[in-house]
Amino acid sequence: MASDSTFDVVSKVDSQEVANAMNQAQKEIAQRYDFKGVGAEVDFSGEKILMKASSEERVNAVLDVFQSKLVKRGISLKSLDAGEPFASGKEYRIEASIKEGIAQDVAKKINKLIRDEAPKGVKSTIQGDELRVSSKSRDDLQATMALLRDFEEADLQFVNFR
Repeated sequence: MASDSTFDVVSKVDSQEVANAMNQAQKEIAQRYDFKGVGAEVDFSGEKILMKASSEERVNAVLDVFQSKLVKRGISLKSLDAGEPFASGKEYRIEASIKEGIAQDVAKKINKLIRDEAPKGVKSTIQGDELRVSSKSRDDLQATMALLRDFEEADLQFVNFR
């Protein structure tokens, strides 16, 4: 083979699927008996997702409903960054966001993992919020993909496999 084979490691979330999961969660919260009269709701607040309810237990239940809808829509919970419940006046709130792209510190951990654990000829470079992995052997790249599938800190996808 004349040139290296490559693939890109990215962390992307389909925003339409997040919106669909949000709509499904809103419908379920509106219909469920245990959410009646507790002011439970989930909605977008700018870039953040805001969950509200009258007690800490209820707002955690709202988060649980939203997480279950995300999983049903095929979105990994590694992409959801939910905070702790906090009191705001008479209600409790949880602010969450969807993580897009690979953060710099996580990219460095992935880079180190590839250097330490992947087959010898595999090289990786950080390019903005994604990584490019290259090697002369396609089999080595596939072994590297298998290694990265078990990475715990981010939801990773592999694109542009050439």
